Amino acid sequence: MSLMCHVCGNADFGQIDVLWDKLIEEWQLSKYEVDYINRQQGLFCKNCSSNLRSIALAKAIVCSYGQRGTLLQFVETSAAKRLRVLEINAAGTLAPILACLPLHKQVTYPAYDMTKLDIELASFDLIVHSDTLEHIENPRLGLSECRRVLAEEGRCIFTAPIIVDRLTRFRAMLPRSYHGLPAQVCEDHIVHTEFGADIWKYVIQAGFTACIIYCVDYPAGLAVEARA
Repeated sequence: MSLMCHVCGNADFGQIDVLWDKLIEEWQLSKYEVDYINRQQGLFCKNCSSNLRSIALAKAIVCSYGQRGTLLQFVETSAAKRLRVLEINAAGTLAPILACLPLHKQVTYPAYDMTKLDIELASFDLIVHSDTLEHIENPRLGLSECRRVLAEEGRCIFTAPIIVDRLTRFRAMLPRSYHGLPAQVCEDHIVHTEFGADIWKYVIQAGFTACIIYCVDYPAGLAVEARA
């Protein structure tokens, strides 16, 4: 199956490896897992520079609203322009595209704590975050806050690193592990949760009524929709 960039529509890709030995050891990754996580984070569109996780997130947003085409095309529609969109931390290459929407708001850590958002009840129709949830000490509470600030029939669409052949593991009793380049780690890069095939459970426990998995490239290109 040929791959298309759901951000811009391009079909020409490059690849770089992004994992380093210490992280591979900390996460106890097999070669198969190393290969698909490198693909998730390191496969990139040569036109817009979106990596595979951003491409999966773009597809999930577009498909969730019953649309076809790219995210660039979707944000030009009247349906998209009516959406009240909350972006929690910049969602990679999607951030400047989402920022074109008139009712878009972006918040970032530490000014906004995902587990206690300073936002009124039912204020948004769509929440987007990308590879943020694994850095939240209590991801279920973070998702519950997303549910609280979503309007009726709202949706939270996000990505997180998912090791598909395992169950979720919390790192509270394990040595600290960080995302980001080894020489540039900081406290908000700490990984609290290694999500597995049961990521849907945290969505439902947070009060959402449905969890949908979108796939552009299994097992590397997955995105999650939590529907209120």
